[in-house]
Amino acid sequence: MKNTKCEFRFFTVPEWKKEEAYLREQHKNGWEFVSISSFCLYHFQRCEPQDVVYQLDYNPDSISHKREYIQMFQDCGWEYLQNCAGYSYFRKATSEMKSTEEEIFCDDASRLEMMKRVFTGRMIPLVVFFFLIIIPQIIMQSQFRTPINQALTAFLCVMFVLYLGLFIAFAVPFWKYYKAVHSK
Repeated sequence: MKNTKCEFRFFTVPEWKKEEAYLREQHKNGWEFVSISSFCLYHFQRCEPQDVVYQLDYNPDSISHKREYIQMFQDCGWEYLQNCAGYSYFRKATSEMKSTEEEIFCDDASRLEMMKRVFTGRMIPLVVFFFLIIIPQIIMQSQFRTPINQALTAFLCVMFVLYLGLFIAFAVPFWKYYKAVHSK
């Protein structure tokens, strides 16, 4: 029987809850999360099945004060696992929790701050790229009628749709969470 496994999974920026649930379910099934490598490859090792909560924090600035950052979570009983693409991975067995709803964020405002960090760290560069490169290129390439320019225009239009989908996929959950936090 294999003691390790590797799975490819892709989670978009606003799907951190799905990623946390995926890691938790793997641990319940006897696969402890070891690391994530580039290209969305999740590495696991066999373990005793246990209910373990996984939490993610997006804080690319944590690298500059990593020791203090990790210690803050360890003081609350969270085990630090790794950083990957700006996200820090933590876990804690439910048997060590004071309540089943314990999270690394103490309130909704803290979670909203994390979402704002994701937005400024991930979405703003995409928006800038979108408006400074993709849209001007679509306009410029569509003015020429050669087959290469038409193919490039079609490719850029596909990129336009993909970027628009990314923006909407992030903006809708962010806006719903923002409204939920501010309606309390």
